[in-house]
Amino acid sequence: MNLKPETNVGGLNFDWDLESGKFQFEGEDAVLFWISSAMRMFFDTIEEVSGEEAANVVLETTGFRQGLIVGEYFQNLKMVSVEEAANLITNTYASAGWGRVFIENLDFEIKSFNLKLKDDWEYKVGVAQQKRTGGTFLPAHYAGIFTGLFHTNIWYEVVEYQIEGHEYTKVNYFPSSITVTENIHQLARKREVKEIQMLEGLVEDKTRELQKLVQTLSAPMIPVLDDIVVVPLLGKYDEKRAEELIEKTLSMLPKHEASYLLLDLTGIDKDFSSFAASMVEKLVSATYLIGTKTILVGISNELSLRMTQNNVDFSNLDCFRTLQHGIYFALSQSGRRIENSY
Repeated sequence: MNLKPETNVGGLNFDWDLESGKFQFEGEDAVLFWISSAMRMFFDTIEEVSGEEAANVVLETTGFRQGLIVGEYFQNLKMVSVEEAANLITNTYASAGWGRVFIENLDFEIKSFNLKLKDDWEYKVGVAQQKRTGGTFLPAHYAGIFTGLFHTNIWYEVVEYQIEGHEYTKVNYFPSSITVTENIHQLARKREVKEIQMLEGLVEDKTRELQKLVQTLSAPMIPVLDDIVVVPLLGKYDEKRAEELIEKTLSMLPKHEASYLLLDLTGIDKDFSSFAASMVEKLVSATYLIGTKTILVGISNELSLRMTQNNVDFSNLDCFRTLQHGIYFALSQSGRRIENSY
């Protein structure tokens, strides 16, 4: 039994060593895969792991770099010209099951050519994947081959794909500054931009949520007794937040039929900005116009100093250190008081 069968197809040698499990093509170790099942699964997995866009760049880069290896192989055949190499390529790839290759309009001066592919393995994989457009491996692969043969960086432009319903896949090749390394960097930058945009979108969403929360907390109106409400001022106020507080407070006062509004400054930022001072002044004036008396409570020694430094005159207002005192005062103004029962 011959365990080392061999055959010659189109002048190219195929050898099998069944004992060691080797298959050789032109003296080099090779491997065979079923296209519509194993190769399709290989491509599907790459796309699943890295995404279709990244998979295209991976296959394009791999095809080009493998093409460079083939170009170097033909360069090492010293007696072979570029034209002879082109003829050998069509025969070599057809015998290896890569489909029919037709190289046309080969111009040695401007280093360009046109290529037609028919029934190549990438097309067959695409059919098995139910793709509607062709791949990047083989177009880039031939660019790599002729980059090696021409000693000039060659790139490609696909004119049409067989998988789109045409008789051939047609590709134009020409010298270019485009490189696979540049494409990898472009993909990386593009993905970084997408990730940044996604993060910016998340930040915007969270910001809107926080703004809604701040708006909700900006003027929490607390009914204390009949016609007496408390609005605690919390944190630091800028112009926007101050306007929101004024607007919300004025809209809620009529609902509570409040005669007295106690502004509690206990939780306000100790810096007491000009926005905060202006907000208090506006709120006092606006509530007065709708018949509600404003009383300031929760004023510490430090806060009173800051308020005077902002040249805010609250001498016409009733001010108290604690909320309790403010409530007692409001009650007394309406002839009421809180009595303890024993």
